[in-house]
Amino acid sequence: MSLPTLAHPGQLLGPSAKYASGPGTYLSSSSIYASLAGPVNLTSPDTTKSSPAPSKTKPALSVLRLSSTSPVFSSTSNSNTLPTVHSIVLGRITRLQSRQVTVAILVVGEDVCADHFQGVIRKEDVRVTEKDKVKIEESFRVGDCVRGVVISLGDQSSYYLSTAKNELGVIMATSESGNAMHPVSWKEFRDPVTGERELRKVAKPF
Repeated sequence: MSLPTLAHPGQLLGPSAKYASGPGTYLSSSSIYASLAGPVNLTSPDTTKSSPAPSKTKPALSVLRLSSTSPVFSSTSNSNTLPTVHSIVLGRITRLQSRQVTVAILVVGEDVCADHFQGVIRKEDVRVTEKDKVKIEESFRVGDCVRGVVISLGDQSSYYLSTAKNELGVIMATSESGNAMHPVSWKEFRDPVTGERELRKVAKPF
């Protein structure tokens, strides 16, 4: 697989057998994933220093955090890419309510937003089946990174989003203990340090 030029949180970058995990990435199940949104950087092994086993040195994958001076960021900072119906977006959960969650939209398609847009995931738009049994607190937590699709332009303040597909939902989550968790099923993340499991509406990895 070819390396993406721009990564989003939770995106698969490559196998750990071929690459080393650098800043802005994490290792899970022998694969390297992006932990933040930004350009992907591949650092070749340092061949100027003597190494007892140079053949085992792997190039490192890292994701650079975007700033206002970043060339990639500057190319889109003059005009935000506005979400439209059917746009795939990435965002962070900022507020939980009994019937909906509020999302700060950070990425639209492949474009990192210069300014955050606000989205809402309503209870009935969390999943396709058993909508009447959905519990917001068992699907999302504040701080979760989610992948969703725009289903309506909503009102003047928020876009309406849905996670009612297998590939949509929470892609990154932190446990109550503060550790980055890994998905273990369609409805659970696991803390690799404590072993505790937490309920989420999990997005199926690509």
